[in-house]
Amino acid sequence: ETEELSDSGNGSLEDDEEDADRLLHYWQDVARGHQVEVAKEMSEPIQQLTSNNNGRSNREHIPFTLLSRKEKCGELLFEKRHYEKGHWASITMREETYEQSICYGFMRIMRYICQQNSLGDYLGMSLPIVTVVRTDENHSTIAQEVTVAYYLPTNHQAQPPQPHDRDIIIEIWPAAVVYTRPFTGPTNEFTIVDQINTMAELLESPGMCVNDSFIVAGYTNPAHSQRQNEIWFLERR
Repeated sequence: ETEELSDSGNGSLEDDEEDADRLLHYWQDVARGHQVEVAKEMSEPIQQLTSNNNGRSNREHIPFTLLSRKEKCGELLFEKRHYEKGHWASITMREETYEQSICYGFMRIMRYICQQNSLGDYLGMSLPIVTVVRTDENHSTIAQEVTVAYYLPTNHQAQPPQPHDRDIIIEIWPAAVVYTRPFTGPTNEFTIVDQINTMAELLESPGMCVNDSFIVAGYTNPAHSQRQNEIWFLERR
């Protein structure tokens, strides 16, 4: 749990400028590997997300009902879950690479979470942060357009704070049945295509799922090399 969206490299963080700078430099170093620039103005949002934040640092996991699990030799192959409808904040990015799109999209969502909203307050973190990817029908290439989305915590579901960023939209996502499979490591065009194809082989009838749009659910910050992720297939309605 401590790794979730902190990845600071030093465990606990004191709330002072030196730590904020060290944390910013850490993110900048990691992001540089993805050819992503982390602006100095991100220091405060990063600090808020990774510090105790006045005791409000609990990460709320998006609620779901587990419908079934499939295992083989003790290894989890996939889970079938039901997610209720809810408000999400999302932004669609079109950067040169998938990694750039998710990193820049995530940073803009972070700014919304941290203060750039109509409440002017920290909204709280929910996990996972999800990325909607679109593929060709052969699942061999990923479209440049990528959507990064954040589920509004329970106390903001009824009245979602409005974003200052006009590219971020607040919308209700309908209830859905989702097939999920965990995987660890970086998320890029190659690993995602591989995970989609692996999941399609595991499902007895992949035709019951949406075939050209998939979700990558991330439980750790998108710049981290050992990300805890899931691939999600949506059941057709």
